[in-house]
Amino acid sequence: MAMSPPGLSRYFAYIRDTNFKIMKKPLLEGIEIVKVAAGGKAIGYTGEKVVFVPGTVPGDVVDVQVTRSRSRFMEGFVVRTRVLSPGRVTPFCAHFGTCGGCCWQNMPYEAQLAFKQQEVEDALRRVGHAELPAIDPIIGSARTREYRNKLEFTFSDRRFLTREEVESGVAVGPSPALGFHAPGLFDKVVDVEWCHLQGEPSNAIRNFTRRLAMERGASFYSARERRGLLRGLIVRTSTTGEVMVIVVFGEDDRGGREAVLEGIRREFPSIASLQFAVNEKGNDSVSDLEMVTFAGEPCIFEEMEGLRFRVGPKSFYQTNPVQARELYRRAREMAGLTGKELVYDLYTGTGTIALFAAAGARRVVGVEYVQEAIDDARVNARMNGVDNATFIAGDMKEVLSGGLLDAHGRPDVVITDPPRAGMHPAVVEAIARAGARRVVYVSCNPATQARDVGLMLEGYRVAAVQPVDMFPQTHHVENIVLLERRD
Repeated sequence: MAMSPPGLSRYFAYIRDTNFKIMKKPLLEGIEIVKVAAGGKAIGYTGEKVVFVPGTVPGDVVDVQVTRSRSRFMEGFVVRTRVLSPGRVTPFCAHFGTCGGCCWQNMPYEAQLAFKQQEVEDALRRVGHAELPAIDPIIGSARTREYRNKLEFTFSDRRFLTREEVESGVAVGPSPALGFHAPGLFDKVVDVEWCHLQGEPSNAIRNFTRRLAMERGASFYSARERRGLLRGLIVRTSTTGEVMVIVVFGEDDRGGREAVLEGIRREFPSIASLQFAVNEKGNDSVSDLEMVTFAGEPCIFEEMEGLRFRVGPKSFYQTNPVQARELYRRAREMAGLTGKELVYDLYTGTGTIALFAAAGARRVVGVEYVQEAIDDARVNARMNGVDNATFIAGDMKEVLSGGLLDAHGRPDVVITDPPRAGMHPAVVEAIARAGARRVVYVSCNPATQARDVGLMLEGYRVAAVQPVDMFPQTHHVENIVLLERRD
């Protein structure tokens, strides 16, 4: 009988225990998938109970092994497909259904856009309880593959094994990986050979780095044991053709580090910025780490509508830069600038929207909590000869309540583009108190956007809604809401 290799016995035991627990849950036969819900989950029904089934599309009829059962819903996976939906398309990626990304590759792009538009409307009505005008048709992305300018990969000493591999009973030896975390598993990484989200040389750099590390015997990081030399790899590209590579090391081993970095530098001499960081913390966040330039420049540059932007290793810049231009243009149109307005741009990042708006405004004040981003924003303003934009770093709640209005005046327009969690209620209240005639709310999360919009409806009405698809093949959708003050 084949024995499990050392280091994998616990994983096989976990799978056996999981399968035993699943066996005690029902197998649902002939479940028709009827729609897509928020978060990209496909759903069917058994009686009045909702069944969430990943990897399916409306029109599929499937048998579902339940893995989780609650009073109002169930979750499970497909064990047999009885009817394939005529609305399906063949996924183009070999890792579809395993790595956890691009979950809508099996759905035509036109259908993806329709579901995203509906999600925006549902969120604003059900969560925000807002009266809505006619929603503008969603702006689709011209590029549905290789549209991202940044990908973050993870090294792991434990390659994720598919259910089929585990249940085959065939012994699998130790196998490191460089790719994406398997869904729901902090210590397992799907080894990615080719990712269609980012154009070259992203795949070439990742595959070379994996091969180089294995040839040199460099250790891949163990999330369980919290040790290993190689921990993360970040590849940033730009529309100007520049490439930034950041290698994150889990140990401060200068010799091992320089061997890897020098190998990358020699293989890819065109890399504009090669950097590294050492992360010995318990989490993978790099925002608090020191970034060191090993070769090239400390930043790369992006260009958009005649403006040039400095992008550092920690800078936020929209990951779909071509579609970001459409997003920012529409946000600027909705702001209705005439050249006389004082504009506050909240969560300004590196100042992209602020500089977009500056040409049409009297003055722009950008606010952001990440000091490095504000430093980039100030450099970007000087580099582009924009002298009517001021940038302030600080916690949004404290800045808005700490004399900002006294120092700069009450805004005519507020543009806000917060993270997925949305805005703190104190920030929403401060915006409402500021009394701007128009608030342009850009969001990557319709649910939290709707929540915040709902808090502002006493003083504002929803005047326009514009969904924008920034992330094809995924359930994520960007949305712009224009709020006008009730007079």
